[in-house]
Amino acid sequence: MPMYEYLCDDCGPFKDLRPMAECDDPQACPDCEAMAPRVILTAPNFFCMPAEKRKAHAVNERSTHAPQTLAQYKASHGPGCGCCSTGKKKPARLMTKSKSGAKGFPTARPWMISH
Repeated sequence: MPMYEYLCDDCGPFKDLRPMAECDDPQACPDCEAMAPRVILTAPNFFCMPAEKRKAHAVNERSTHAPQTLAQYKASHGPGCGCCSTGKKKPARLMTKSKSGAKGFPTARPWMISH
């Protein structure tokens, strides 16, 4: 069962476990037993989500309204950064030539025509 937040006019906010079918119904305050309406005071938490996925959500949320500046990017991703590059050059693309001089790329998509 999910936990919902309620706000009592006299006692303040409290939380209670309720079935989803009863999520919009008022709940009796545990202190004064007055009926309190449901409110949303805090953002939902994703505790059952793996840590890597939570981190990805946080990075995505942060980048939507405040992308990194070049200086911030360079500070976190310096030369030889293991996550972005290895500091090595990429190997040259494999190319073959036929007797007629046509170039071929065996690692390329076979349905593409070379020019």
